[in-house]
Amino acid sequence: MMKDPRYPENWKAISLAKKQSVNWTCQKCGRYCYTKEVADTLGLDRSDRKRYELSVHHSDYNPENNSSENLIALCSGCHLSKHCRKRGNVTPGQLSLFVG
Repeated sequence: MMKDPRYPENWKAISLAKKQSVNWTCQKCGRYCYTKEVADTLGLDRSDRKRYELSVHHSDYNPENNSSENLIALCSGCHLSKHCRKRGNVTPGQLSLFVG
């Protein structure tokens, strides 16, 4: 998968800082999500890993706007629901894993 050039070089650090600031908890539904290390320790399969994965969403859908006010930490289901019928880079196949 090619890297989207709209994201800054330090996106991983920005998103990690946001996830840590909310203690790995979805800011929409409150679901606690797992770090890769915890998921490995628990032996989660691919499906459960995705279900409990925390993402950082750009509220204005612009990956170039990385102000703290624009970023929200969301579990996979909540993140995908934000992109439902919205602009973004989420495919219908990805949505079907969590929505409906």
